[in-house]
Amino acid sequence: MKIYTKTGDKGETGLFGGERVPKNSPRIEAYGTIDELNAFIGLAVTEVKDEQVKELLLKIQNQLFTVGSDLATPDTEKNKKLNIERTPAEYYKEAEEAIDKYNDKLEELKSFILPGGSKSAAMLHVCRTIARRAERVVAGLKDTVNLSDNILIFLNRLSDLFFVLSRYENAVSGIPDVEWKK
Repeated sequence: MKIYTKTGDKGETGLFGGERVPKNSPRIEAYGTIDELNAFIGLAVTEVKDEQVKELLLKIQNQLFTVGSDLATPDTEKNKKLNIERTPAEYYKEAEEAIDKYNDKLEELKSFILPGGSKSAAMLHVCRTIARRAERVVAGLKDTVNLSDNILIFLNRLSDLFFVLSRYENAVSGIPDVEWKK
């Protein structure tokens, strides 16, 4: 099977269900940003010290594939026959549980911190900012098409989770968070 199809050579791509759209459409930007986040999480996994955090990140990567397919499949009667899994509320509820679990292991935050510290923490901060961008892009898309609220809630929780995980990675690495100095 060839990897290239040549169907996108004129600046269009296909959505699940067959509809063709420009590659710069808000829907493509949304799931492309999800893909970018997923790729950067994969890079972060190579540096993360804690095995439980690695497992959590791998789970999030799988969840993001579901989010991507949800975004790539317009919510139409025709596409209901495709039986695409939509983003469930369990995703953001699990993220909330993970936030609480790892935040409870950290010292209370008393000042703003800068992205950095250990390499893995810095990478998780990049994941946080990509998740925030994905949230903004999906919010814009949601203004024009029917999307589940679960996608936005999940992305919002993910950015918070990446913040907590970056602090946790610094803690387990014995490296302090980088405090903002005015």
